[in-house]
Amino acid sequence: MKKLVFILVAILTLNVQAQSSQKAEQLLNEVSSKVQNYDNMVIEFKYALENTAENVHQEARGDVSIDGEKYVLNMMGTTQMFDGKKIYTIIPEDEEINISTYVEEDDNSITPSKMFSFYEDGYNYEMDIAQNVKGREIQYVKLTPKDSNADIKNILLGIDKQTKHIYNLIQTQDNGTKITITVKSFKTNQPLAKNLFTFNESRYSDYYINRID
Repeated sequence: MKKLVFILVAILTLNVQAQSSQKAEQLLNEVSSKVQNYDNMVIEFKYALENTAENVHQEARGDVSIDGEKYVLNMMGTTQMFDGKKIYTIIPEDEEINISTYVEEDDNSITPSKMFSFYEDGYNYEMDIAQNVKGREIQYVKLTPKDSNADIKNILLGIDKQTKHIYNLIQTQDNGTKITITVKSFKTNQPLAKNLFTFNESRYSDYYINRID
């Protein structure tokens, strides 16, 4: 009898987990589908990094313009631009620019252009808690890396159930570091400058340019 009860509980648990995974997948697909219909996105956000054990706490605000795979990210006085082939990291404080070729298969980080699709490969997902944030119903989806050796422990992706836009992303790493990105402003189909994603080297004649590859 005890074995029968255990088997029934196991079956019910697996069934609930499967339903949770299906609901999470459906919600993530709705987010991805909506984003793909936009010509571009301009997002202002708050970035917070915290590691209680190491007594580290860092906050910053930033903004990013995204058009397909291309993006320009401004944060902490540094600009990073991706033109579809190369990544340019411009550091005015050091008058330095790092230029590298983007290799997708070597990049496991969540870049701005991958923020709405990174979960499609390499993660298991399930529905998590729902919260009311200033009148907005935010549904969290928990993402867990399939790779047991990954530095990331899990990611909580907060999604506005009405707009199907991402509200925040909470990434917890194995070393206890927690990174939270909260969207403060989300604008779509903006009149972006034609040369926004084009690196003009002549503008930085006084900078040291480090061509990594």
